[in-house]
Amino acid sequence: MGDIALFTSVGLDYLFRWGHFMAGITWIGVLYYFNFIQGEYFKEAEDAHRSGAIQKLVPRALWWFRWGAMFTFLTGVVLLGYRHAGLTYDITVGATLGTLMFLNVWLVIWPAQKIVIASATQVAHGGEALPEAAGAAPKAALASRTNVLFSAPMLFFMGSSAHLGGNGLVTDANPVGLGVVLLLILALEGNALFGKQGPMTKVSGVIGCSLGLTAVLYGLMVTL
Repeated sequence: MGDIALFTSVGLDYLFRWGHFMAGITWIGVLYYFNFIQGEYFKEAEDAHRSGAIQKLVPRALWWFRWGAMFTFLTGVVLLGYRHAGLTYDITVGATLGTLMFLNVWLVIWPAQKIVIASATQVAHGGEALPEAAGAAPKAALASRTNVLFSAPMLFFMGSSAHLGGNGLVTDANPVGLGVVLLLILALEGNALFGKQGPMTKVSGVIGCSLGLTAVLYGLMVTL
């Protein structure tokens, strides 16, 4: 009966989970490319090379980036709908982080990067840089760094919901503890919109902060 397994509710659930993994790998892979590879290259590249990359390379990468985020989010929503009765503490935290990352892509990073690309294109054709480009670039960079910050705990808690401790890290969540965890996440998102990169400016710093946030959230979840 394996040949018709995909045409059952279990099979559809698996297909959406497969699509969720595929889209998520694409999204997070390009996120790490932007932050760990492209961003470091831009710091050293000559102006002409950087301008050419912004006009021709970055738009292509951003296409995979934003649509990877979109399909990760949409397949995740479907999966949450299938499993709404079985939500755990950790899947709630992971889904919250993933949703904020998705919103950062579409509402902050992509709009800001469109300005940066348009400005570089205008300069390359002999025009003046767009005045708003100077503010758009660091805005996109901070939101992108924050998505890296969120990525390690998001992946950790998405995985732990099914593969660590049977039904999740904490099956009977304390509402106070969950509230503290979510408030901390929202405070970090507030920094993404209005704050500074701080220790996340360096690649090693944002990786360390992401792993540290994973440990902090795990500690809060199991102690509060």
